Amino acid sequence: MERPWHALSATDVARTLEVDLVRGLDPEEARKRLETHGRNELVREEGASPWAIFLGQFKNLLILILIAAIILSALVGEVVDAAIIAVIVAFCAVLGFVQEYRAEKALAALRRMLAPETTVLRDGETLRIDSRDIVPGDVLALEAGDKIPADARVVESHVLRCDEAPLTGESVPVGKSCPALDPELGTADQKNMVFTGATVTYGRGRAVVTATAMDTAFGRIAKEVAAVKTEKTPLEKRTEEIGKWLGIVATGICVLVAGISVWREYGTGLVDLKFLITVTMFAVALAVAAVPEALAAIVTGALAIGMREMAKKHALVRKMPAVETLGCTTVICTDKTGTLTRGEMTVRRLVLASGGLTVTGGGYAPVGEVCGRSGAVRPGALPHDLEALLRCAVLCNDADLAEVEGKWAIRGDPTEAALVVAAAKAGILRAEACRACPRLDELPFSSERKRMTTIHDLPGCGRTACMKGAPEMVLARCTRLLDGDAVRELSPADRAAFLAENEALAGQALRVLALAHVPLEAASGPACDEDAVERDMIFLGLAGMMDPPRPEAAHAVAVCRSVGIRPVMITGDHALTALAVAREIGIWREGEEVMTGEELTRLTEAQFADRVAKVSVYARVSPMDKLTIVKAWKARGEVVAMTGDGVNDAPALKHADIGVAMGISGTEVAKEAADMVLTDDNFATIVTAIEQGRWIYDNIKKYLAFLIQCNLTEVAVIGGVVLALGPEYLPLLPAAILYINLATDGLPALALGVAPPDPDIMQRPPRDPRESVFSRDVIAFILRALVIEIPFFFFLFFNDLGDMAHARTEIFFLFIIVEVVIALNCRSLRYSVFTAPPHKWLVLAVGWELALIAVLMQFDTVRESFGIIMPTAKDLTIIVLFSAVIFGIMELTKYVLRRRDARVA
Repeated sequence: MERPWHALSATDVARTLEVDLVRGLDPEEARKRLETHGRNELVREEGASPWAIFLGQFKNLLILILIAAIILSALVGEVVDAAIIAVIVAFCAVLGFVQEYRAEKALAALRRMLAPETTVLRDGETLRIDSRDIVPGDVLALEAGDKIPADARVVESHVLRCDEAPLTGESVPVGKSCPALDPELGTADQKNMVFTGATVTYGRGRAVVTATAMDTAFGRIAKEVAAVKTEKTPLEKRTEEIGKWLGIVATGICVLVAGISVWREYGTGLVDLKFLITVTMFAVALAVAAVPEALAAIVTGALAIGMREMAKKHALVRKMPAVETLGCTTVICTDKTGTLTRGEMTVRRLVLASGGLTVTGGGYAPVGEVCGRSGAVRPGALPHDLEALLRCAVLCNDADLAEVEGKWAIRGDPTEAALVVAAAKAGILRAEACRACPRLDELPFSSERKRMTTIHDLPGCGRTACMKGAPEMVLARCTRLLDGDAVRELSPADRAAFLAENEALAGQALRVLALAHVPLEAASGPACDEDAVERDMIFLGLAGMMDPPRPEAAHAVAVCRSVGIRPVMITGDHALTALAVAREIGIWREGEEVMTGEELTRLTEAQFADRVAKVSVYARVSPMDKLTIVKAWKARGEVVAMTGDGVNDAPALKHADIGVAMGISGTEVAKEAADMVLTDDNFATIVTAIEQGRWIYDNIKKYLAFLIQCNLTEVAVIGGVVLALGPEYLPLLPAAILYINLATDGLPALALGVAPPDPDIMQRPPRDPRESVFSRDVIAFILRALVIEIPFFFFLFFNDLGDMAHARTEIFFLFIIVEVVIALNCRSLRYSVFTAPPHKWLVLAVGWELALIAVLMQFDTVRESFGIIMPTAKDLTIIVLFSAVIFGIMELTKYVLRRRDARVA
């Protein structure tokens, strides 16, 4: 069982780990412990080798069927067919390999080491060592900007604060202290511990390492991630379904054709070995013809195009099928900090005695305005009380703001940075203020004092103390109030009013700081005495701040809601803060619930299953709580996407149907667990990814409907004629069949794979993941082909049976023109061709096919190999008229489907 280090005193920790807190470990002892505990690095699952990625492409059932078709084609002497199918299989495998290998390489480029070097005490000396060489018992020397390399117990804290958002989801840096705590406290509340992956944002301190590598909180989550079993995506399941049905159809055709042929000839006594071989070869060839060879290539190509397009839009997909999974997502469980929010504290509200002001703009970019009742204040012409408050805010401050390569960044505490940015929006720059009013001394912030005071030399005012801190603590030190241009007594009513404002701002999930200043007597000297300086202060006002939602998050959530996708916020932050953000961006609505991790742990599995659909916001949750939530949604049959950036998100990321990690702020573990990485850390990017997923699945159905109906029609016509009359009446010669399958079917099918999305793609609810790819609209198109087209093919062929060359010519050109018409109409399976017209690539594909056959027909050798003659004007007229009938019936079919969908809706 894990030792509760946070419940031990610093002395007990040192005794247990056998370390001198002043001198640190002896180098020889550190070496022995390194041999015992191993290096301080996570055991990471080895990535798939290039060979493993390549061979993995052949696990697809469709590819296996095509490999079987290669073998059978070669056995029956169709070497050309076998070679062509082999090229298609190789193309699929290479394309899939290139995309997945490229994604893995791109992910590797995103990886960053957690902390390459760390400062430790060894034998009384302060050393910088490789973080991987840290051992339990090492004493870490921590300063602002350091990344924590291992779990450690704080033994010395000088206003030490850490950003633990990657582990706990806490959006505000956590103050660290030394006293022992309750052993029952969770990770997020262990204020005397620092954890792997966190960052020191303020102050300095020392901590004794208690766990390294896989024994850290970080490592334990990595173990949980490794234990989660990977499930098949909806597309992989649907591809298996397609492969199964194609296998059944191919086998059925073999058995049917061979059986009927043998039965018909059995009575004549002509059934011999030669006849059986001939019949078997024809049956196998017909079965191979029923399998749309291009289907696997087009599925692979569409997914590859989807991966490329999504990469352009900042979504790096690691596994091809994950592209389509987004299309049927019904629930998005998302982290808050850095995902829905900017991860940048921002002042939103200022409260002075003269009234309240709103601060516009978000994040660390000093872009925005300070607005009062009469509009925005002008930099350089600020009211006296506002100028005094903002000047105090930047002077009593240790954060820096700078523009680096076009992006604004901070160094220091995010809360202090928010004040610096707010002042800059009003024209008060910290660097200029500090030069004009140099700091002389300070009383630092501490968790006990809850305030910070600095002393400056102000031009015209002399020595002045500036204070910021918790409102109740600052107000307790104030006796006067700056009201406009004048200073007056701070009355009990004033005090109560500001405390009420504090409560109101806190109720909006704003973190509130109060500010005050006071001129000091020249005789007070440089010594900074708390009681002498922090008294009779002049209260300036309040500043309310929060980590604001990303501006595009509200729109993204609204889109999700409008298409039937349920967004759920899961965060380690406080319930009030989480609810305020969720309400602002639309994740929480009236009547929905907010649940804390503590409430969740008290529920049984059955009780939680009854409530999970009602809860939109989870706060103060543990990593395993997140996994519980994802499992509960999946148990309801939902397709769950989980977005997150922290270590705490990793188990849920891997268990979800699709895990989406953040590329910039995301941790190594989160990226390894995810199916997709957002390279811009933007929640809104997932909406684009969902649209891409729906688009890809729609296109799979389009070319599936096109290829299946074309191939079944070919097989039914050719097989039907041969079964009825014998092989000598073959309606199309092998060369003609091959041309139709590769030329006429191929390019239009590829073009359908990149068809633009239907107009309503982001207006319909998510499809049921259990829905067969042979949906009602696909089946309707296939049945139409069997009922309408096949009889006319038979009629046209049998009507000219006396002239085989002419009959074959009519059948050949009818196949080409009808398949062109079908391709044009399959641009959308629901919308009329006049509403969703053929796109550029489809028009070019069709135009190429018609031009190619027109040119080929000019050559006698081509006509002879196809067994056809030049068609007459009458032939072409009949073919065009019948194709027009097919076009009309397809439009009618889509109209009926649309009416049915409207009634259901």
